[in-house]
Amino acid sequence: MAKDKKPHHVYTLLVEVGRMDGDGLPEGATGAALMCYASGVDEAEAVRETVAILKQADMNPLDVSGYGTLEDRLAEGHDIDADERALMDRALAENAVIVAQLTPFFED
Repeated sequence: MAKDKKPHHVYTLLVEVGRMDGDGLPEGATGAALMCYASGVDEAEAVRETVAILKQADMNPLDVSGYGTLEDRLAEGHDIDADERALMDRALAENAVIVAQLTPFFED
């Protein structure tokens, strides 16, 4: 008897990372913010998968903020362009975590 697969959704996550040896962040950066699109049956699974992938990439996730699914964001009035939608579609098709943007933090 085959188990029914729950449908996956793509969640928009903002992940703050601290420094760690081998993290690939620019010299002098104190950390970074990563905008990610992650597939999961719910947001909790998307967060777990994203944190696990970032740790495998020698990054140090400190905090994750969830912004919901495409439908959630549209309901809140977010403007989502074709490039962003394409990345979300890719995350869903590949059951993957896509890092769409990395913004390093620097001390003043």
